Amino acid sequence: MKKATIRTDRYFITGDVDKRIYGSFIEHLGRAVYEGIYQPGHPQADEKGFRRDTLALVKELNVPVVRYPGGNFVSGYRWEDTVGPADKRPARAELAWNVIETNEFGLNEFADWSKLSGSEIMMAVNLGTRGVDDARNVLEYCNFPGGTYYSDLRKQHGYAEPHNIKLWCLGNEMDGPWQIGHKTAEEYGRLATETAHAMKLLDPSIELVACGSSNGGMKTFGEWEATVLDHAYEDIDYLSLHVYYDNNQNNTPEFLAKNLDMDDFISTVVSICDYVKGKKHSKKQINLSFDEWNVWYHSKEADKLITPWSKAPHQLEDVYNFEDALLVGSMLITLLKHCDRVKIACLAQLVNVIAPIMTSDTGAWRQTIFYPFLHASTLGRGKVLTTLVDAPCYSAGKFDCVPYLDAVITEDEENESLTVFAVNKDLEEDMEVSCDLRQYEGYQVARHIVLTNDDMKAVNTEAAPNTVAPHENGVSKMEDGCLQAVLGKHSWNVIVLKKVK
Repeated sequence: MKKATIRTDRYFITGDVDKRIYGSFIEHLGRAVYEGIYQPGHPQADEKGFRRDTLALVKELNVPVVRYPGGNFVSGYRWEDTVGPADKRPARAELAWNVIETNEFGLNEFADWSKLSGSEIMMAVNLGTRGVDDARNVLEYCNFPGGTYYSDLRKQHGYAEPHNIKLWCLGNEMDGPWQIGHKTAEEYGRLATETAHAMKLLDPSIELVACGSSNGGMKTFGEWEATVLDHAYEDIDYLSLHVYYDNNQNNTPEFLAKNLDMDDFISTVVSICDYVKGKKHSKKQINLSFDEWNVWYHSKEADKLITPWSKAPHQLEDVYNFEDALLVGSMLITLLKHCDRVKIACLAQLVNVIAPIMTSDTGAWRQTIFYPFLHASTLGRGKVLTTLVDAPCYSAGKFDCVPYLDAVITEDEENESLTVFAVNKDLEEDMEVSCDLRQYEGYQVARHIVLTNDDMKAVNTEAAPNTVAPHENGVSKMEDGCLQAVLGKHSWNVIVLKKVK
């Protein structure tokens, strides 16, 4: 059995956890909206057409913010098409995903749904086919109290009070040639700063996210960030990062190591932000919004068979397996380890489309990746202790030294609790883990949650929704102020310690 040590100190703090790090994403794509969160006539639909079964699972995840309406979709988005009487709204050919968008569900419906789900809105503006004027108009519609054309239009549509949306994305993946209205870094940087300036004149209380690179493999990565920030540094608040990982080679050890790539991606972007800060002699710090991240590859072959210009087809419907849940757990640990700079993150997406929640006409269920996200969102609040791991390593693919153990510790001072999140990546052996916690006198193990399965490819389905599900029979204890735990082979672990009074 391998052995590993976790080292931490209650006075060495990485940072506070911004609850928005547990955000998610709903795009007008596939069945995320239609048949996902909204399905009038469904037995579980309420009077507005929102599915109660989906809402219950979203509330269970405790998602604090949801990005909307895209994604690639936003670069052709006409928000005016989505408000007012539903029977007057035009259907459009949606170019990002080659489907028909009916606009039956729109901006105000999403605001209503967000209130029911307990989530704030992270709204994106179209900087692909539109620009400054459109951005200020939709902001006026959403946030201005009244007495102007667009705020009064909102009132005519039945919303007397502003939506008061405080977080806005300045477009989406504008570095990507696949994006409608794709721009160079110079073009986007100028447009982003002009749009930001206008929006903050209208509502100085908002926060703005500028587009970083679509992924770390883009040829313009690094140069894009530096150029955009050179223009927009003083006008924006966050820079975005996106990443998706796959296991197309069916190499599980290498797949489970890919959070190391995420870690390097974050560190590199932080360095670029700080370079521009120094270059400009600025006192302002730009933080990060990792507003798209997940595993995505299972559905790509099936998506090639979708008939163009259909309505709400089964697109990007990855059926996640157990090994996907392990990597998602490690990615959550990576985000927490960078909580000093990553203040917002969005698991992409929330329902049906590369999502932790799946629906059918007869039910809704939890995918395997639901559980690590649930545990982190509900138990990973407070602050992150600087967490060092001393563990054996392995090599796989491009990764030379992959620790078998990923771990991070959060402290919730208000509730006098610690949470240890840990992934044992060893496919063959259990692992003995120790952590000196004598600084936390009187703390004892209250829970040890484990997610594991003998079959790395095991999935949850509507017929068998609990094939991969957590249990609370983990083996751990406090002994003379030291946490001693056994982490089973290939397992996600959550150890909660509470102060005994």
